[in-house]
Amino acid sequence: MSKAERAAAGVFAALGNETRLALVRRLGSGPASATALAERAAVTRQAIIKHLRVLESSRLVTHRKRGREVLYVLEPRRLEEARAFLDAVSAGWDRAIERLRMQVEGPAGRDGSERGRG
Repeated sequence: MSKAERAAAGVFAALGNETRLALVRRLGSGPASATALAERAAVTRQAIIKHLRVLESSRLVTHRKRGREVLYVLEPRRLEEARAFLDAVSAGWDRAIERLRMQVEGPAGRDGSERGRG
C-alpha cells in the first residue's frame, strides 16, 4: 500500500462514522468548541471529544486554544488528498470502461461509423 493509499484509508476510516462525518460537515463552516458541537448532536460532549480525537488522529481536525476554550478546526488539505485519491481511482475506472466499450463495439469507433467494413 502506498503512502497516499494509507493516508486516504485513515481519512475514510475516520469519516466512516455518522457522528464524525457530521462533525466534519459542521467544522466546514468554521472553528467550534466541543461544547458548541455537542449542542446539536445526539451524543454527549464526552462522546464528541472522543470522536474529535479520532478526527485529529487522522489529521482531519486540529485544535487550538483561545483563552480557556479549545477550538477545533477542519484541515481541508486532508479532504483534498482523499478526493485526489478518489479522482485517481475514478479515472482508472473510466479508462477500464472505455477499454471495455472498445472491445464490445469493435473498430466502429466513437462516431458510430463502421470503418473497415463494406
